[in-house]
Amino acid sequence: MQGDAATIAALFAVDPVGLGGVAVRAPACDNRDQWLALLKNLLPAQTPLRRVPLNINDTALLGGLDLGATLQAGKPIALQGLLSQADGGVLVLAMAERMSLSSAARFGHVLDTGVVALQRDGLDTSAKAKLGLVALDEGASDDEQMPAGLADRLAFRLLMGAQDAGEEGPEWTAQEVLSARQRLPRVTMDDEAVQALCAAALALGIDSLRASVFAVRVARAAAALAGSDTVEEEHTGVAARLVLAPRASRLPPAPEPENETPDSPEDTEQQPEQSTSEPQEAQQQNDSNADDEPSDTKDEAPSLPENLADLVLEAAQAAIPAGLLASLKIGKLQRAKTPTSGSAGALQKNALRGRPVGARKGEPRAGQRINVLETLRAAAPWQRLRQRQIAPTDGQKPRIVVRKEDFHVTRFRQSGQTTTVFVVDASGSSALNRLAEAKGAVELLLADCYVRRDSVAVLAFRGQTAELILPPTRSLARAKKSLAGLPGGGGTPLAHAIDASMLLADQLRKKGETPIVVLLTDGKGNIARDGRPGRAQAATDALAAATEMRLRGFSTLLVDTSPQAQDAAKHLANAMGAHYLALPYAGANALNQAVREVAGRS
Repeated sequence: MQGDAATIAALFAVDPVGLGGVAVRAPACDNRDQWLALLKNLLPAQTPLRRVPLNINDTALLGGLDLGATLQAGKPIALQGLLSQADGGVLVLAMAERMSLSSAARFGHVLDTGVVALQRDGLDTSAKAKLGLVALDEGASDDEQMPAGLADRLAFRLLMGAQDAGEEGPEWTAQEVLSARQRLPRVTMDDEAVQALCAAALALGIDSLRASVFAVRVARAAAALAGSDTVEEEHTGVAARLVLAPRASRLPPAPEPENETPDSPEDTEQQPEQSTSEPQEAQQQNDSNADDEPSDTKDEAPSLPENLADLVLEAAQAAIPAGLLASLKIGKLQRAKTPTSGSAGALQKNALRGRPVGARKGEPRAGQRINVLETLRAAAPWQRLRQRQIAPTDGQKPRIVVRKEDFHVTRFRQSGQTTTVFVVDASGSSALNRLAEAKGAVELLLADCYVRRDSVAVLAFRGQTAELILPPTRSLARAKKSLAGLPGGGGTPLAHAIDASMLLADQLRKKGETPIVVLLTDGKGNIARDGRPGRAQAATDALAAATEMRLRGFSTLLVDTSPQAQDAAKHLANAMGAHYLALPYAGANALNQAVREVAGRS
């Protein structure tokens, strides 16, 4: 176990509520499991340590109305959520890089206030939820990270890999952590140390004030863990290394060199005389003042705060991870914006909104709507038996007895966003004509996209590769600009173009969108998948790629762009399972209508 990893586990175990938590960026590996086991051993036995699944609903997380118990008791009964159940303990959040912003806001509010406020389903209650959070970030790239608002509320950021085998860390015991917990309220910290940590945070470009607050709390926890009632220099260094260094966004400015150049020739001539006379005069002046000043004045060190600040800053600067500042400069840590969704794609199941499509058994949790009619239908056959089992209250029995197993919730279906992917053959001498037709179709589709909030993308292939010249967009000006700058001529890598369109369509499908692939080509490829020229191998590879696209179930349209209809294009369309349209007999309007038919919107 690395030294800093073990130290972070011990410090967090000393004050999990005050330090917020630990953001652990690591894949699922033995090192991460060993660190979690170490943390569990350091926490007191009565401290709960529970895992939070990623897709937990609001009722299970925050609490809500226990409908079954409410119907039985005749009064509102609240269901306790996971946050309130973990009061005084630690929660382990899996796959934090996939957490939604709304869920991160809920966790952030609880970490800030220590209270779960429940105002829903006719309830208006609150419960204590003072806890710490261990967020496991398994992101593989820099754009896959946990929400910044939640990470800012966690004191530590721990980065470890599957093969890390750093130096052995200090060995702490649960008894030492318990003693540090008892000592922590008595630990004092002078103003100079607090100012040094704040100055270091400012020099490192840390804008959040929470970083300085966490650094102070970590310094006090480090002193308590070391058995000291006072924060010393080494404790502030630990806080700077573990809290400030991972948050640094810039290097501290270099000190300005002292200007030793004399201002004038007169100063140069007088300097030797002053060098011999001034020390004697200064010594006499100091001796005369020494008798008049109190003894505590002589012991003051005005440069101490600056020296301490320099030491803290050096400790933080030495611990800045390699490559962090470079990645911040090139913007690798910026999160991608969440795209808006349209409403013209394939129907998808949705638990909260859309068109009702029946009901199913289940409890009305996470905002789901109870289907009253189906619930009463399920309860009706059992009324006589249940009436016999219930003792009358005040001489009366309930008219209808509904139990938990009778609940039915409404199912919904909602249309998703559609993205039309144009795959344009930009090879050969007639490429400009094909691009003109494609441009007209894109403009017509984009006019509809303003209403349906759908998107259009353009892939062009020529030479030996296929290039995405227009990512999914609804901007008409951007589409025109991308198509206008597309060059023509070169070979026809047809198989590679189909593979690229499948990759893009698969990415869109994973986002919940409905991709439609429109391939504009004459079906005559002359570049194989491996980049070698040859019509025979290129045709074989193209048919194999088309068959794979059909097996994946993508909606496709093949537009034959040759002057006369070609058998090669028809065979390719059959292998792809695509609708076939000959461009010489259809203009942009016909192409737009064909795309509508493929999408099922005609």
